[in-house]
Parts: sequence; C-alpha cells; structure tokens
Amino acid sequence: MKKNPQTNFQIIDTLSGLEEITVRLEKEKTIAVDIEADSMYHFKEKICLIQIASKRMCVVIDPLKVKDLSPLKPFFSRPDIQKIFHGSDYDVRSLYRDFNIEINNLFDTELACRFLGMEETGLGAVLQKRFNLRLDKKYQKKDWSKRPLAENMIEYAARDVIYLVMLAEILGNALRKEGRLFWVREECEHLCRVRPASPDRSPLFLKVKGAGKLEPRGLAVLESLIQFRKSIAKEKDRPLFKVIRNESLIKITRAKPTTLTCLIALNALSKTQIDMYGNALVNIVKKALKVPERDLPVYPRKKAPVLQPAIHKRMKALRNWRDAWAAELEIDPAVLFNKALLTAIAIQNPVHKKDLEAMQEMKNWQKKEFGQEIIAILRKVC
Repeated sequence: MKKNPQTNFQIIDTLSGLEEITVRLEKEKTIAVDIEADSMYHFKEKICLIQIASKRMCVVIDPLKVKDLSPLKPFFSRPDIQKIFHGSDYDVRSLYRDFNIEINNLFDTELACRFLGMEETGLGAVLQKRFNLRLDKKYQKKDWSKRPLAENMIEYAARDVIYLVMLAEILGNALRKEGRLFWVREECEHLCRVRPASPDRSPLFLKVKGAGKLEPRGLAVLESLIQFRKSIAKEKDRPLFKVIRNESLIKITRAKPTTLTCLIALNALSKTQIDMYGNALVNIVKKALKVPERDLPVYPRKKAPVLQPAIHKRMKALRNWRDAWAAELEIDPAVLFNKALLTAIAIQNPVHKKDLEAMQEMKNWQKKEFGQEIIAILRKVC
C-alpha cells in the first residue's frame, strides 16, 4: 500500500494492502466506485484500475498487480453498504466479467439525474452544475494498462470518484423530496443484476452498421473480411477499429475489388494498411465471390408483428397520457415508460388490477404510481 504524498488517496498494489483496506471499507456505510479499462488499446478489454472512495478515504486498486481480488467480493455483495456509481451498467458488467464480483445495494447517480429531469447527465456536466467543478478529461483516452502509470493519471482516476458520495446525498434528497427515490432504488436493484453478453455464434456482420443493406453476396464478402480482421486483432492484441474500421470494410464490400490496384483506388485504407493487409484482403474478396449461391448468408430480419387497430388505439392513448405526465414531472418520457413497455401494455391490455400486477415488464414503482390510471385509460379506450 502506497500513500500518495500530494493528494489524499492510497494506491493498493499488494494483496496484503488490499486485505487491510477491505477491513476499513467494511466499516463504511456508503462508498463510491469507478473503474478505468483499456478497451481502446487491446483486443480483449479488462479493468485496469478500481477507485473506491468514502467521505474519509480514497483508494486506487491496481488489479494488474493485485491478481487476487477475492477479498473485495464479500464487501461488494454486502446489502448494508451502499455502492455509488455514475453510469453503472458498464462497471457492473465489467466487475462481474473480470472478477466475478456481484454488487448489492447500488445507487446510480447518472440514473438519479435522469429521474430528476436533468438534461446533461455526464459526470463532468453534473459536477460542474452542482459543485462548480470542472473535471480535467485529458487522460480519459489514455492506455490504463501501461505500467508504471504516471502519478497524474492515478490522481485523475481518483478525482472521478471522490465527489460521488456528496453528489449521491444531494440527488437522494432531491429524489426524496419529489417522491421518486424508491423509483430509482428499484431501477438500481435491476442494474445490480446486469451481466456481460454471452458469446454467440451469430454472424459478425450483424454488429456492423450498413450490413442490412447488402445483398447475400455482399454479406459473404463482409463476413469474411470481418473474420480476417478479428484474427489479426486477436494476434496483435489490438481493438478491432485500430486494425480496420467498419466503414472501410463496408466500402471494400460494396466495391468487391479483385486486384490490389482496385483496392488502392478505393481510398478505403491507409498506405500502411494496404502494405500489411492489401493482398490478403483481395484474396478474401475473390474467395467470397466463389461461394455457391446456396451457401450465401441472408440478413435475418425480424418481422414486426401486425398489430390490430385496437392495439394502435391503446398505444396512442397511453403515449399521450405518458407524455402529459412527463411534461408535468419535467423528465424524459422514456424514463417513465419507454416505447417497448407502452407497446407491451397495449398488447396485453391489463384492464384489471390482477392483470397489471402480473405484467413482468413493468417495475413495481410504475405499477404503484401509475397502475390505476393505466387501467382507467385502457377501460376507456375499450
């Protein structure tokens, strides 16, 4: 454990230091958490720093040096210690993915801002508005996997988390005053359970913008190009976009160049990329053009269900009602009820309390606050 001599935070880079600090953390009632990762520099991203702060202390844990983070698992799962995040979805998924850490009793200040109707909910904008603080973001896109880290980078990471406890108190009081605190708490309970997406065997072209406009032959070319890029990125341990960008792959796919001269003429790649991958890309296109028609991929399109006129009528009534409430509460309508949820309600048409209670798509706060009005609207429309 190293104490920073200039700022009030400690760097934890040994297992014994982590065990010692965990004992102290477990005496806190509220702590704030943030992470730094290296997604812009490596093929497979990982957490490179974990910042934890309370009103009395701030620590920066280096998981690249402390390989065993198991001492933190009981702490994060304790329901009597509140963990504050700002925009927790990515952090919760990453902590589970890398360290199998599960979180209980989460409070998301970014989510709280949305439920209070704030237009700008990024941490920098919120801290400037609430505390007149301006966060320096010059290290935001640095490679956090490099060691040793510059002292200024670690200090930057610590600053991102030290204001969250105070911010959470302010936002919590504001939510309590508006009667929306239990809304956010339930949403946060849901966020505790988000997990990384499971690997699937779907075509990679499904993740590339513009693929849906390609014909089957084009999809075959694009899939082959993406598979090649993935193999290179994995071999070089670089993120996909730093090998070849999606826009370049789409441009090559549409032109289907079968010679290096044609590929160069597209201006889709830099000279360095041409030198490294040009011949391979041309050969990939040639091979994909020879795939038999029967083996060509087809873009899977989900057919939107044909909704009866009565459902459309209910959706319109619910949307008008939702928008009026959102205007009165001065929050984004989608925070109250998003389009997918309004559609589900219109289709299921819960005109009795027991039917509404049975709707798994709705949160309890939505049922409690707005359930009777929804039933009344649906009965009137019917």
